[in-house]
Amino acid sequence: MRIYTHPACLLHDTGPGHAEHPERLRAVLEALRAAFPKLDWREAPRASRGQLLRAHSQELLDLVLETRPQRRTMLDPDTVLSPDSAEAALRAAGAAVAAVDAALLGPSPRVFCAVRPPGHHATHDSAMGFCLFNNIAVAALHALDGHGLERVAVVDFDVHHGNGTQAIFEHDRRVLFASSHQWPLYPGTGSREETGDGNILNAPLPPDADGCLFRAAWSDVLLPAIDAFRPQLLLVSAGFDAHRRDPLAQLRLEAGDFAWITRELAALADRHCSGRIVSTLEGGYDLDALRESSVAHVGALLA
Repeated sequence: MRIYTHPACLLHDTGPGHAEHPERLRAVLEALRAAFPKLDWREAPRASRGQLLRAHSQELLDLVLETRPQRRTMLDPDTVLSPDSAEAALRAAGAAVAAVDAALLGPSPRVFCAVRPPGHHATHDSAMGFCLFNNIAVAALHALDGHGLERVAVVDFDVHHGNGTQAIFEHDRRVLFASSHQWPLYPGTGSREETGDGNILNAPLPPDADGCLFRAAWSDVLLPAIDAFRPQLLLVSAGFDAHRRDPLAQLRLEAGDFAWITRELAALADRHCSGRIVSTLEGGYDLDALRESSVAHVGALLA
């Protein structure tokens, strides 16, 4: 199994006290290297402007890539642009693009992108919620427009709703977006009534929901819909902040729940898309929980 990452992702400087800090990624890298010594580690390339423009406006590219701040700049109360953020964002999106290439063309049908900044809150024209570019959306559009696929499923189990991914694809029926998340919670989207053109499926979970409710939402609603969609590629926004120890939300999942959903997705991918899954890191803000959950996720992808 292949892992894409890049040292530049550790240099995106969000400042003291920010929840989305470099130690998050360092914890994931150390945990995966210790648990799985035979992983195929690869350096993430930069995403090209053309690849980014499939998902984002020229104005957002100019903001992230051309601002070149001399010190940290707040784009909103949560989202930081630092002197090294542009390179990190290019590598994070580029990892997702390279992972799609590897899954579709190479010997590795399952790929994990250990990168930051995360991406699923970034919309077509706005950076927000710790996210600069929407890595998973860039990957999906690369699969569709770059490789000619007709059906791509994007699965998101981050505790926060992937509003950016939903907004980018809500009128693109080539993409099925399926999400479980805590509700109400930031960013305030993700109700069941948000269905796009019939290709958006949200399963909001109440605060204190545990693994049983999480598994039921996927088993009863989301997984059957993905199965019926018959995706040619499965993309995963792998946020681990639904863990019970995470400080930014109130769900009660354990690492075993992330292993369970990953096994279910792997079985679905085996049925419909020759096992092809590309997963990219989103949230997760307790370091011990992040280590355990990322190991559980990658371990299930390897099984």
